[in-house]
Amino acid sequence: MAQRHLDPTEPAATAPPPHPTSASAGTGTSASATARGDAGAGPRADADTDALVGYLRAQATEFLRALRRHRESGTGAGTAPATGPATGAGTGPGARKGAGAGAGAGTHAGAATRTGTGTHAGANGAYGGPDRAAPPADDVDAARALRRAARRISATLHTFQPLLDADWAEEMRPELAWLSGTLAMEHAYASRLERLLQALHRLSGSTAFPAPRPVGRSTVTTTVPPGVSAAPSVPATAHPASANRGNLTVGAAKAGALLDRQLTLARTRAHSTALQALGSSRFHAVADKVALLASEVPLSNTGRGTAAAPRPEAAPVDLRPLATAAQERLTDAVAALPLVTAGSPYNAEALVHGLSPDPAPHPQDAPWHQVRLLLRLHRYALEALAGAAAGDVDDGTDVRLLAAGEALNRHRDAAEAAAAAAQAARTPRIAPATAYALGVLHADQRHEVEAARYAFQHSWRKEPIRLP
Repeated sequence: MAQRHLDPTEPAATAPPPHPTSASAGTGTSASATARGDAGAGPRADADTDALVGYLRAQATEFLRALRRHRESGTGAGTAPATGPATGAGTGPGARKGAGAGAGAGTHAGAATRTGTGTHAGANGAYGGPDRAAPPADDVDAARALRRAARRISATLHTFQPLLDADWAEEMRPELAWLSGTLAMEHAYASRLERLLQALHRLSGSTAFPAPRPVGRSTVTTTVPPGVSAAPSVPATAHPASANRGNLTVGAAKAGALLDRQLTLARTRAHSTALQALGSSRFHAVADKVALLASEVPLSNTGRGTAAAPRPEAAPVDLRPLATAAQERLTDAVAALPLVTAGSPYNAEALVHGLSPDPAPHPQDAPWHQVRLLLRLHRYALEALAGAAAGDVDDGTDVRLLAAGEALNRHRDAAEAAAAAAQAARTPRIAPATAYALGVLHADQRHEVEAARYAFQHSWRKEPIRLP
């Protein structure tokens, strides 16, 4: 089953199922000036279970297509040969572009594994093995598409669960969340390191930002045996040390090196965890269920419209009440946020408890993170109502919702970066100058949290533009 759903000849894995109608986008209902942020994508006239089935099948097909691309990119040039026959489908996650250097060798999701799975090099950040090339961009894009489809399927199962088979939906949701979260960790650590190093150089007045893990050499030197033609030189993944590194103070330079070590180690572990996840039987089970979802969506009696009228011509059930319930949960959560305070620039609310010895995340961040998740559920519910295809899901979304989501994403990234700086400052026996630089970095990221909250309330309270 795991191999069959990646077969190029499989209809469900090559082309999305025909959709009942084309995607449509309209203008949303008017939002109040205080706590409303209604939909911007107009639902279709037939927003019923047929639209739900078409949306889930399209996302499942996109999941399988991304999984096949991930496998093909992982078995392409620059990877080591397999030690055994490939019995499963799927590939390991490629290393994310950005801060840090990672391994991009993929593994088959079956028993066979790759020899020399890429690891971070300790000194120079190069890929393991002299002939190991960086993962192609297709591998990164495929992993992102895989997570994107998994998030949408999981969110749709959550919002429209009464219309779906209860046991099946309850079993699928946590597995999809596990897969999406596992694949996202490596990229999250890389982005966090890049964000913190950029902030260090900005705070130090540096005009340029050197790549993470800077070293004194820019290429990996290898010994070529006599009589063997040397291959064209390929730059290593680590970039040369920037001349502007000297602009950093001693404390800032040591703080950057400390963050580099800690977050690169965390990224390496996340990479290994993702490889193990994609080679596990648990992932096989998820892929098999998604393959079945691409051909058949298990509906409940309510979803089939047979609860009140048990006959073949029973009318499909309307999706709008469940989508409205998701919107109301978002509206209630936003109403509980301190938007009035967030609307005042430089209110310093995000810096409260900044010197707390408690290593736990800021309690004031939790409601904002919850709103971010509810906003994502609301957006995906609108996509299902609009009947958007897998590749056009953002075209009909209100720009206000997109802007609000981007602001909340920046809020999450800044909060996690501040927590990473605070965690690094708790390292025993670091120099006072290093601790001071990490403290300044922590305060800077908390100011970024405050700026993201301001941007969210500004975009949320903006009234939608209505065309005549």
